[in-house]
Amino acid sequence: MREFTARFATDQEIAEWDSHVTANPSGGNLLQSEAFALVKKDHGWKPQYVVYEPTDGSQPSYNLVLEKSVPALGRLWYMIKGPDVASVDDIPGIVAANERFVAGPARGVFAIKYEPEIVASDYAAGVMARSGLVKSFEIQPNDSTAVLDTHMDEKALLKSLHSRGRNAVRRATREGCEVDQVPLTEENMRAMYALMDSVGQGHAKVTLRSYEYYRAFWNNFADRGQGRLYFTYEDGKPSVGAYVISYGRKGTYKDGGSKPRRKQYGDSHLVQWSAITDLKQDHEITQYDFCGTPPSDQLKNKEHPYYGLGLFKTSFTKTVVDYVGVWDQPLSRAKYAVWNNVAEKVQRQLWVRRTGQPFY
Repeated sequence: MREFTARFATDQEIAEWDSHVTANPSGGNLLQSEAFALVKKDHGWKPQYVVYEPTDGSQPSYNLVLEKSVPALGRLWYMIKGPDVASVDDIPGIVAANERFVAGPARGVFAIKYEPEIVASDYAAGVMARSGLVKSFEIQPNDSTAVLDTHMDEKALLKSLHSRGRNAVRRATREGCEVDQVPLTEENMRAMYALMDSVGQGHAKVTLRSYEYYRAFWNNFADRGQGRLYFTYEDGKPSVGAYVISYGRKGTYKDGGSKPRRKQYGDSHLVQWSAITDLKQDHEITQYDFCGTPPSDQLKNKEHPYYGLGLFKTSFTKTVVDYVGVWDQPLSRAKYAVWNNVAEKVQRQLWVRRTGQPFY
């Protein structure tokens, strides 16, 4: 087991945050980014920037931590999509470092929620449990997700797609479907939000945040050259939309929407293909995350709320990755028991009533 020390990032490190995060062992995650930190800062969370340094002098890990104050209990930390570690075997060292950290500079934190992008396995779950962590419910929709390897040239990449996706892309292209990368004007963002609100929300059980949340999110990433919006049109109006992000060498299909009962077959596939090939050309991405499917053993379950989304995304790639999900580190057992049994439910209900938005 490697040992780590934990500290808050310096002002200089925070000013160069994205360059540090994308140099992490697994290449970073957009939900650890500067752009996302600023979004959450305006929506109920305090960003904390934490650095874990191995005592052997090897590469440190830079992690965004979202903090929320809970009356009578103290501070809750949510390490969204973190910690970024080389392997699950580093988790015990991170847990021990956090115990020492909370006894000193980070005093007052009663629990930490971990959400590392570590592939699920019996071994990984065992390491997490033996580290003193407690399995919790999943928060992000991409704890299971379809991932496309994009390191090859465009011709080979198209050939690598599942036949359903490849045929849809070719047909839409042959029939003259056009895809545009569009500016983030107020009109385009409103149109995108409307498409998201009409894409089978009842079936997929997708809860949209406010338009203001998405506008801030989209603009924050676009302002840094990391996010872009794509449309295809039907009868002169946007019919399929996708907001995609390049962060480090990873591309992500973050938000999507479409008009039901469209005429053009394969239009949504061509939007994705256009985004993927553009990100390859402009940012040299080597991986594209379709951001959320049913777990790999539930892909054929038609009752799963993400069944339709999974069907579409696995028409590009059959590689579905299941991550270990969320695990809690109780730093005060008594306070954590209150949080887990009562306070979290109350806090979430109050937040939803006050803002109409999800708590996390």
